[in-house]
Amino acid sequence: MDLNNLNYIVIGAGFFGAVIAERIASKLRERVLVVDRKSHIGGNSWSIADPATGIECHCYGSHIFHTSDPQVWNYINSFTEFNSYRHRVLTNYRGRIYQMPVNLATICDFYGRTMTPFEAAMLLSDEAKSSGIIDAKNLEEKAIYQIGRPLYDAFIRDYTLKQWKTDPKQLPADIITRLPVRYSYKSDYFDDPWQGIPLNGYHHLFERILDHPDVEVMLGLDFFEIREQIPPECTVIYTGPIDRFFGYKYGRLGWRTLDFEKEVCNVRDYQGTAVMNYADDTVPFTRVHEFRHFHDERPYPEDRTVISREYSRTCNLNDEPYYPVNAIQDREILALYRADADMATNVIFGGRLGSYRYLDMDKSIASALEIFNTRIRKES
Repeated sequence: MDLNNLNYIVIGAGFFGAVIAERIASKLRERVLVVDRKSHIGGNSWSIADPATGIECHCYGSHIFHTSDPQVWNYINSFTEFNSYRHRVLTNYRGRIYQMPVNLATICDFYGRTMTPFEAAMLLSDEAKSSGIIDAKNLEEKAIYQIGRPLYDAFIRDYTLKQWKTDPKQLPADIITRLPVRYSYKSDYFDDPWQGIPLNGYHHLFERILDHPDVEVMLGLDFFEIREQIPPECTVIYTGPIDRFFGYKYGRLGWRTLDFEKEVCNVRDYQGTAVMNYADDTVPFTRVHEFRHFHDERPYPEDRTVISREYSRTCNLNDEPYYPVNAIQDREILALYRADADMATNVIFGGRLGSYRYLDMDKSIASALEIFNTRIRKES
């Protein structure tokens, strides 16, 4: 592998890395090398057809593209079309099914009576007031302030403990703000105007993004194996874990990882929806994905379906990190790494792992476009 005369190397072929590589090649006409230790491009957004059924499976949990950013929507549509899928999530609590996020149907079903939007809002307001919380400082307090303790105890507390294995009092309040509370029967999970699944799958989308003669992709290769070979004048766009880049010198940041248990079931439809959450702590997995529901436009088998049970656990050194825990001690360590990152020469940190932020796909793309315009094209 010849790294001489290379001005740009991108570490990680997820959305952030792929978009920056495409922009460098398309706009600057520069050669760019993309390195990923996985055996495929696309990072955790990768999807591929199941060989037994032909059903497009999201290999790392369900990924639904959604955005309210017209720049991002216009950019991504230059590489793929999207179907009309709208994400709706259900949750199983003590053997009963409720809509999530919490909406008017959830509230009425849980309390066992029909309410108007005003009545439901007043009920949850009274529940929140009875908690005595005024200034919510953590996830638990924020959730109780939004929906009251009964709904929090049913739908949030145990699910959060399974997902994060961290006391909700130790988690930042902004995690729960991703889940709206609606006093209507609207059941869409996201409010963004543009939503869907890439018509030909995420694998096709990433292949299109990286299909440029000046983009070279090397898979199954760890950046740290070639780090010393990279010329000092080469700009490194790094999307791996920021703590690993600096050799964990301030300690390891807290990450959660996921395990998936895939199964081909001999029925047409296993659960009637793409994602079913399991709120009870007696159920070991957090949710079940059923991938056929993402592509109603495809002629999938009538006698088989594919599901995947998702389990969350603490991320060990050799695991794939998914979600930053961002507990109090993590924020203190992160401040030290970010100070070093600001001082690093010819290195740009980005993506979910490189920034230690929970970024949706559209936010990763927006960040990549902004950094290309402000830090890369500006410097060229």
